[in-house]
Amino acid sequence: MSPTAIIADDEPRLASYLQERLAALWPELLIVGVAHNGPEALALIAREAPDIAFLDIRMPGLSGLDVARNTKNVRIVFVTAYDEYALQAFERAAVDYLLKPVADERLAETIARLKLRTAPPSDNGVKEVLAAIARIAPSAAQERLAWIRASRGPQVILIDVDDVCYFKANDKYTSVFTAEGESLIRTPLKELADQLDPQRFWQVHRGTIVNVRHIASTARDIAGRITLSLKKRPEPIVVSRAYAHLFKQM
Repeated sequence: MSPTAIIADDEPRLASYLQERLAALWPELLIVGVAHNGPEALALIAREAPDIAFLDIRMPGLSGLDVARNTKNVRIVFVTAYDEYALQAFERAAVDYLLKPVADERLAETIARLKLRTAPPSDNGVKEVLAAIARIAPSAAQERLAWIRASRGPQVILIDVDDVCYFKANDKYTSVFTAEGESLIRTPLKELADQLDPQRFWQVHRGTIVNVRHIASTARDIAGRITLSLKKRPEPIVVSRAYAHLFKQM
């Protein structure tokens, strides 16, 4: 019989994203429901009796910790943007604690742990789990960054990479520019470039990577220098000569 799970997250896009990645990495898992607040999650667990619950911690009505406190015989995985609840999570006997945005490599580790909890106590069961990890790892390594956890003032926010207009190196940080404003991440620009889809994100300067979907137009001055205008940002983006070839057809 296939294992079953529910997902509870008050951000529908993140719930859908987790469901999509679970389907790719653990196709045998059956998602029997998605809840968007604590009471919904509790009712869903009572109705469906799933084997596993992927719970956001901060939800309206009841927190994920409250939901876990009121459930039995369900393996709990907390999925949250906040790391300060880790101790409380493991006090609730959580199988794992995932920080958003969840990378496929990290989710693969959680899946392996869950499979070990459900596998029969034999050498064959362990071998099957190890084989599953080996199958997951190559595909996970090829996955591109989909969400960014960034600081904007005192807040920690999640940004869909599709919403990023451009990234800019900023001393020890990298600035993330969206239509709503500027946020900061600690990942260096060079390291970030390796995690982005090169078909969508072009490096146009030593310190700048642009989302090509946000380019509105290009302009070339009499010296041949290229400047980009973006759809949702007012400032122009300068293209260095080393990357001018990218815009020959524009």
